[in-house]
Amino acid sequence: MPSPIVIRPVARQDFEQWLPLWDGYNAFYGRSGETALPGEITQMTWSRFFDAYEPVHALVAESEGRLLGLVHYLFHRSTTAIAPNCYLQDLFTTQASRGKGIGRALIEGVYERAQAAGSGRVYWLTHETNHTAMKLYDKVAEHSGFVVYRKLF
Repeated sequence: MPSPIVIRPVARQDFEQWLPLWDGYNAFYGRSGETALPGEITQMTWSRFFDAYEPVHALVAESEGRLLGLVHYLFHRSTTAIAPNCYLQDLFTTQASRGKGIGRALIEGVYERAQAAGSGRVYWLTHETNHTAMKLYDKVAEHSGFVVYRKLF
C-alpha cells in the first residue's frame, strides 16, 4: 500500500530537500548552468516564505519524510475585485512522482488556502509546450484564453 502524501506548508528544515526541487523547476524552464538564477534570488525566495509581511507562500508534498513536489503562490490586489487574487507561480514534482496525483494535490492545496484567504480566483501560466502539465490543468481549471506579453529589463 503506498504511503499517504501530505500537503503542508514548507518548513525551514526543508531547505535541503526543497532546493533540488526548485533547481529542477528552474532547469525545466531553461534556468540552469550559465542561465541559472543567481543564488541571491534563490535565497530571497526562500526567505520570503517565512516573512509574515510577504505575500509569497510555499507548500510541499511529502511522503515518508521525502519531499516529492512544491508549489509557490502569492496573493495580490486587483483593480477588478476587492478580494485578493492568488497567483500560482511555480509547480514542480519529481520525475518519479509524476502521474500519481501529487501535482493535483498541490494545486488543490493552493485552492484551499486561497479560499481561506477570501480569494475569489487562482490562476497560473505555463509554457505552450508544457503539454503534459496542461493535461492536468485542463482537468482542474479552465483555460482563460488570455495571451501574456512581457518586456524584460
